[in-house]
Amino acid sequence: MNQNRRDALRIASIFGLAVTAGLLKPSDVFAADWQASMFDAKSLDAALKAMGGDSFSASTDVAITGPDIAENGAVVPVSVSSNVPNTEMIAILVEKNPNPLSASFKIPAGTEAAVSTRVKMGSTSNVHALVKADGKWFVASKEIKVTLGGCGG
Repeated sequence: MNQNRRDALRIASIFGLAVTAGLLKPSDVFAADWQASMFDAKSLDAALKAMGGDSFSASTDVAITGPDIAENGAVVPVSVSSNVPNTEMIAILVEKNPNPLSASFKIPAGTEAAVSTRVKMGSTSNVHALVKADGKWFVASKEIKVTLGGCGG
């Protein structure tokens, strides 16, 4: 237990010195490229436009999985995987939520393009997985029925 505490103190000290010396900026460590406009969008088209896209096409290389029926809309597990070469980004959108964009992930080059998370759903809705690869957008969709609302329901 003492060793874990010492390791944590060493790491915190190194990061503190790197920030003080100007070698590391807080924006390098935290979400520097946060784009509020993406998450503030009120429609699927507006969210896509905020992400830099204008159109998308359905693809069998994008797979979205989740329960057919979610008993609690506050914590709905959703997974997305992409076999599209050069996948750069994966986004999860819930069509009937007040703000459709629920999650956005940048996929580093050379890594497996697969993510899993939990989203909040206010009611039964289509859930869309948007994948950006080589400047093009691809989509896969799945309807998830919610029996208990998660957005104040």
